[in-house]
Amino acid sequence: MNKLLFAIPIALLMISCVSNKRLNYLQNLPENEPIDLDEFIPYAAVDYEYILQPFDIVDIDFASSDEELTKVFEYQGARNTRGSGGGNNGGDPYYFTGYSIDKDGAVRIPKLGRITIAGLSEEEARAKIETEINQYFKEEVYVRLRIGGIRFTTIGEFNSSGTKVIYKNRATIFDAIALAGESDILAKKNELFLIRQYDGGTKIHQINLNDRALLASPYYFIQPNDILYLQPMSIRQVGDANNLATTLQLAIGLVTAVLFFVALTKN
Repeated sequence: MNKLLFAIPIALLMISCVSNKRLNYLQNLPENEPIDLDEFIPYAAVDYEYILQPFDIVDIDFASSDEELTKVFEYQGARNTRGSGGGNNGGDPYYFTGYSIDKDGAVRIPKLGRITIAGLSEEEARAKIETEINQYFKEEVYVRLRIGGIRFTTIGEFNSSGTKVIYKNRATIFDAIALAGESDILAKKNELFLIRQYDGGTKIHQINLNDRALLASPYYFIQPNDILYLQPMSIRQVGDANNLATTLQLAIGLVTAVLFFVALTKN
């Protein structure tokens, strides 16, 4: 009986513990060629360029030697709002100053009207708008067009779920995780689902955050409109990361008390 009193709490502890192999990022997994520290890891060759889609927000800026000319193509106050950092609450500046692509794939630009840019890359859309403008003016007007930040959505076992924006031209999967709040210990880091939007459809990719080979993966960099879904481990049914220790202590204490009471009763 005494042996049983010690064996059951130890068994509970072993069952409830989560291996570091399921927690640690960027490990050398046995099935892969090991990647040493300080070893150069080239980026994956990705034959993919983000294609503008309906409901995207793009930032379009105009430049010319004639400052008054460029003001013709901007909505009133847009440039001042951009410079002040967005709306009254300092929110997403591109939401207030950018150009929203409508459901038909077009943006509406003052003096030029509707120009369809969905289905084009950023560079193709920039060149198209610049060509449209320079058909009407002798003074050459230059156009800068870019996505209003990298918008992505996190759901599941993140500390902060929801839609977020990274104001960079390029961001890694770990940039996204850091912004969303690192996942708790009960997340399946080896089964992160990345839901990516492609021209005309969607694909689901599975990413292993435990794997060091991720650094050379085509999914190491996130794309606009990506959705990251992090699943919980099965142990999530016992408790969450914040109360797992308390749950274990309670279970072990309860089992020990019951067995101790049974032992006293038999004696």
